[in-house]
Amino acid sequence: MDRTLKKVLITDPIDANCIKILQDNRINVDYKPKLAVAQILEAIKDADGLIVRSGTTVTAEIVNAAKQLKIIGRAGVGVDNIDCTAATHNGVVVINAPGGNTLSAAEHTCAMIVSMARYVPQGCASLKDGKWDRTKFMGSELYGKTLAIVGLGRIGREVAKRMQSFGMTTIGHDPLVTPLESKAFGVDWFTLDAIWPQADFITLHVPLIPQTKNLVDASVLAKCRKGVRFVNVARGGIIDEDALYESLEAGHAGGLGVDVFIEEPPKDFKLIKHPKVVCTPHLGASTVEAQVKVAEEIANQFVDFVNGKPLHGAVRKIIFRYTMWV
Repeated sequence: MDRTLKKVLITDPIDANCIKILQDNRINVDYKPKLAVAQILEAIKDADGLIVRSGTTVTAEIVNAAKQLKIIGRAGVGVDNIDCTAATHNGVVVINAPGGNTLSAAEHTCAMIVSMARYVPQGCASLKDGKWDRTKFMGSELYGKTLAIVGLGRIGREVAKRMQSFGMTTIGHDPLVTPLESKAFGVDWFTLDAIWPQADFITLHVPLIPQTKNLVDASVLAKCRKGVRFVNVARGGIIDEDALYESLEAGHAGGLGVDVFIEEPPKDFKLIKHPKVVCTPHLGASTVEAQVKVAEEIANQFVDFVNGKPLHGAVRKIIFRYTMWV
């Protein structure tokens, strides 16, 4: 396979370090953020590489229009905005930047857990509204509570490390992590069915693929203990939003910290406006540090591609990790 990259098209805003790394390695960059679809179809005709973030949806039409395309890079973790099937069919490599967002996403997860336990956003909004409702927002300590982590990859492990410092008991599940391996970072491994009834808090760190769509549905919620609180800073669609709303309304689920939604931006605000929901507009990776890291990580992988080196962010390897989820 010819790995020469004469032109790389970038269609989303990205840190300048990405462009610098590519240019320093004699790769021409066509930086055109926020193009309309018709403009992308024209600009990509002579591009050897494409870099996007979450703003560009790389459809089969775009892939098919790029006759010289060899590699697509997602400056971030999720690749649900890229038609990987079309890319594979056309012999195009798809990569992501799996490490750059790790700490920011983990910290955001921890912030959600603490915010739910102590009603921080609700108390803030109430006080700004001129009220002094101390008794209305009676919280609970995290010490001694059980946190279940579904998905024990980079982010899940960083969440475990941080929440253990609060004195939480951490349990988890990942089909490709052994009980012995998880024990090494302080997480007791259980099957999914065994996890649900044990947890006070459940945080999800898996990609959105057919095996994980609606992973938390009405049947799973029924297995959870009363008052359980969920966190989803991964991808919308992993939790059945309608089922969780009904569980919140019924008083079974105790809360939700959510940063991602099935539709973004959402049009249905029913769940978002629930008083037991803490929500943010997909801010898990929205830190200065994370944006620099993912930009550098994706650019360096493009350079590795040209030099014939292995690509640690190759998406087929990453998706394979999760094909065992049921």
